[in-house]
Amino acid sequence: MTDKELEEIGDKIIRVLKTIYDPEIPVDIYELGLIYDVFVSDENNAKILMTLTSPNCPVAESLPVEIEDKVKSLKELNNCEVEITFDPTWTQEMMSEEAKLELGML
Repeated sequence: MTDKELEEIGDKIIRVLKTIYDPEIPVDIYELGLIYDVFVSDENNAKILMTLTSPNCPVAESLPVEIEDKVKSLKELNNCEVEITFDPTWTQEMMSEEAKLELGML
């Protein structure tokens, strides 16, 4: 797979991530800054490194499953794995300008 093809798949994954919203905050998880990295292997498997707004987040179990299901529905992918990390800890500074504007923080 070429670098361009990997980049195109990565862009499609990001578009999918932007359709998934935090249930407590009306902003998608990508703009909220919860996605730390997206990896795509030569075998067309995706791995997403993400965090939650807090370790006690009520969707800690359901959100990663939703992400995996939606991302692996892309025809270019064989599988998707979501890994949760709290290093670094999420802060409001990780939100995009768009998210801050949506939440009235600008």
